[in-house]
Amino acid sequence: MNTSVEPQDLREAISHLKRERIVAAAVDLFYRNGYGKTTLEQVANELQVTKPFIYAHFSSKNELLVEICSRAIRLAHESLNRAMAQDACATERLETVVRDFLRAVLNHQPHAMIFSREEKELEQKDREAINLLRRDFDRRLVELINLGVCAGEFEVADVQLAALAIGGIVGWAPVWFRQSGRLTLEEVASHLASLALGMVRSPAQRGSHAS
Repeated sequence: MNTSVEPQDLREAISHLKRERIVAAAVDLFYRNGYGKTTLEQVANELQVTKPFIYAHFSSKNELLVEICSRAIRLAHESLNRAMAQDACATERLETVVRDFLRAVLNHQPHAMIFSREEKELEQKDREAINLLRRDFDRRLVELINLGVCAGEFEVADVQLAALAIGGIVGWAPVWFRQSGRLTLEEVASHLASLALGMVRSPAQRGSHAS
């Protein structure tokens, strides 16, 4: 039996686990204390390791911030990928995007809040790369809404504005959502998905939905 692949897989798994531990500690400290007031030494102390342990996986505190901030937008793309892989109509796909993206964002609420608060701390090239990912998500969401318009499912006066508004609905949720609040995560997901569909649904479909 060829065992050469297994150690490589194991090394990758261990490296991934270590990176995740570092990111989790950084998220906790950046969220509680702010990026500017957190040092890599504090991150290391949180993990009870030395700074070289961190440097083996991240070259700087800024690289850690890039990883945390980019995860928020990668979650959006993953939600859209899952929705577009469905054998479903545009309405069902859009509902899936909103529900799935919202669950992902609220289950990673500190990541989203750090991105919102600390984006200005990113180096210019990193901020531009993340903004490129964000614009690509907006473009793909526009394509999905256009599919619904072409299929007669949606009636939208300004597709680009609708896409930005829907993205904003989800993107703003981490700011106000509280796990101990009036609505559960699933209730929020259901309500906001309905709001998003209401923004693009044709009058005829709204009527049939209500009935």
